[in-house]
Amino acid sequence: MLVSLKWLRDYIDIELTPEEIAGKLTMAGLEVDSVNRISPGFSSVVVAKILSVKPHPNADKLSLCEVSTGEQTFPVVCGAKNIRAGDIVPFAKVGATIPGGYTIKSSRLRGEASEGMLCSEEELGIGEDATGIMTLPDNLIPGEDLAVALDLEDVALEISITPNRSDCLSMIGIAREIAAMTGGKVRYPDTEFEEKGETTGALTSVKILDSNLCSRYTARLIKNIEIRPSPAWMRMRLEAVGLRAINNVVDVTNFVMMECGQPLHAFDSRFLEEERIVVRGATEGEEFVSLDEKTRTLSADTLMICDGAKPVAVAGIMGGLNSEVEDDTKDILLESAYFNPSSIRKSARSLGMATDAAFRFERGIDPEGVVNALNRAAQLIADLSGGYICRGYIDEYPRKIKTVRDIPMRPERVNRILGTHIGAGEMKDILERLEMTVMESREGEYLVTPPTFRVDISREIDLTEEIARIHGYEGIPVSLPGLSAGTGTPPNDKRTLEDRIRTIFNGYGYSEVINYSFTTPAAADILGLSKDDEGRRLIKLEDPLGEDMSVMRTGLVYGLLETMRKNISAGNHDLRIFEMGTVFTDINEELPVENERVGGLVTGSRYDRLWHFDDGLHSDFYDLKGCVENLFDALRVRDIRFKSDCDRPFLHPGRSCNVMLGDKVIGFLGDVHPDILDKMDIKAMAVVFELDLQAIVSLPREEMIYRDIPKFPSISRDVAFVIDGAVEGRYILDLALEKKENLLEHMGIFDVYAGEGVSGGMKSLAVRFMYRSATRTLTDDEVNEVHDRLVKRIVRHTGAKIRGMGI
Repeated sequence: MLVSLKWLRDYIDIELTPEEIAGKLTMAGLEVDSVNRISPGFSSVVVAKILSVKPHPNADKLSLCEVSTGEQTFPVVCGAKNIRAGDIVPFAKVGATIPGGYTIKSSRLRGEASEGMLCSEEELGIGEDATGIMTLPDNLIPGEDLAVALDLEDVALEISITPNRSDCLSMIGIAREIAAMTGGKVRYPDTEFEEKGETTGALTSVKILDSNLCSRYTARLIKNIEIRPSPAWMRMRLEAVGLRAINNVVDVTNFVMMECGQPLHAFDSRFLEEERIVVRGATEGEEFVSLDEKTRTLSADTLMICDGAKPVAVAGIMGGLNSEVEDDTKDILLESAYFNPSSIRKSARSLGMATDAAFRFERGIDPEGVVNALNRAAQLIADLSGGYICRGYIDEYPRKIKTVRDIPMRPERVNRILGTHIGAGEMKDILERLEMTVMESREGEYLVTPPTFRVDISREIDLTEEIARIHGYEGIPVSLPGLSAGTGTPPNDKRTLEDRIRTIFNGYGYSEVINYSFTTPAAADILGLSKDDEGRRLIKLEDPLGEDMSVMRTGLVYGLLETMRKNISAGNHDLRIFEMGTVFTDINEELPVENERVGGLVTGSRYDRLWHFDDGLHSDFYDLKGCVENLFDALRVRDIRFKSDCDRPFLHPGRSCNVMLGDKVIGFLGDVHPDILDKMDIKAMAVVFELDLQAIVSLPREEMIYRDIPKFPSISRDVAFVIDGAVEGRYILDLALEKKENLLEHMGIFDVYAGEGVSGGMKSLAVRFMYRSATRTLTDDEVNEVHDRLVKRIVRHTGAKIRGMGI
């Protein structure tokens, strides 16, 4: 948010430099991103007085003027018709620069000398009036620099306001912060004015049909107004904070919003059918043309402001084109309301309408400041438009907003938390400077009631934070937590494992991604999960950022696929990514079940696309399976098996498997089903895995034992077993290893074949047996004896036949 120091000084006296203000605000939790000097876009323009105006002898539309700067008199040729002798005007001398890159030069116009230029507001860039020369107040001194005379120079602070500090989204809000830090006093604007004519309640009415979304709606009528440009002081203040001046009515609503933090809206009364306001939800699919002339299609949960027949505004976001204030508007209905923050946030996101009003409503405004802002705006509109304010106002308040009262505050506890020695009296003073009511309830304890604009304060710890930041974080001593001598804190097995997994995957060339724990409820449908699948037991958020982030995720795969889709859209087609995170499952109890998972995805080329690698070498199932195997190997976890009975609907049925530890499934791995990729508009193959991280933490680790480098040679035997296609290769390996033959050093499958020469439904597994003794060179007879026992055991248990022996 931009804050004008000139505007800020309307509410508090400030003796600090802009840099000092920025430092104090930043240390109090309102980070100042930049300090910007604002200067007019002109130079060498001074205040001057017109001494005389005569017709130009050679041009009917030009005049000859004598202009005095107090010390000198200059001849000026001017074409404006609104000038007369005695006027005080802006005068750009020869050599002056004005917006647009123009430099004023001495010239002759139709034979007459012109030693400068009289300027309009538009030519100086300080207003939009280009109809004539700008007339200045009579009390300005000729010869004075115009920027100084009109106080056009300013400083704007760009402040990052955290979402919980909606009270600081206004000039008065920042003034309150500075007052609390410096001991100053805030000057609140006076809202006294005269009411006359008819009563507002007799001329119009307000009906709220959904008090959950609109708790309070107030309205006033201002009649007989004249639409015209706002005065220079208001235009300059609005422009200093990045708002464009429009007219005196619209500018007042923006001015009061920036002054008080309360958004308002003005309706042209003649366009309100039945002369009444109805606050209701939209009809699903209803269309509405907003002030930006865009047609919006509304959902049923969008709150609308309507008249007796039609919608006239999207509540809390933007008005409608059908009721805007126009140049001939005479009567207006002024709105000031309190809308449900969640409703405004959801509607603003879904409609793509990030307005200043929505920005404030969605963070929460002061429910008791609604009427004050209404009266302030009515007063200014009447003053600037010449209209009058009808008697009374409408205040529909069907659902009282609960405000926080009597928060216990114990100074001893505050000091214990902060590690300080702040006195109770100083704490009370700090809270009172923040406009809180502090009463002593009993010795050593106070009851604190925050002002209604502090919607972020509800607990003692909130008060502790307020005391800390106003007292000054620099006043809190730096200390390290005490540790007793000894072994210290025991290591966290889970965190140690996560760090180890992260290191392993990084070593394999994988990049870690961190996705939101929020996801779309459509993810379960996209992944094809069955109705009774655990992945459909979703936890819905009460206050989601949007429909696409309205539930907690029950798995990592959808987020990994979304990351892949976005990367491919950005031109990154080769991915190796992994993620560790929490998934959430609803079990119909007070709290959900939270499980830690690790998942990964590969897609695209196996290697970097270089001249010596074929572009056709794409990552596949075995790349990721090998990576998972290596992960367990690096973690020294044995007895992991891959079983091809995986029935995950989002995986390819012929290219997927469960990851098993004994009879327990601890994860899955496989190609993503082509139908799922089509649903997500992904044009590339992907392989994914997901493992239960908590299960891995509890797995026993194989002890690492030192062995000498072998001194004696090994002997290998290769055997091709023809077995039923349903038999897993791991089963054959387990049959041999279970015998624990001392001479068997290693065995593994090096080829799988099915096709010509092998009966249908069968497959050939080529297995290599490695034998070695640590004490001697083995003979063939010794190896054959062990080898025959192992082969016969495999044949006996599997019914396998040895390929090449009668087959």
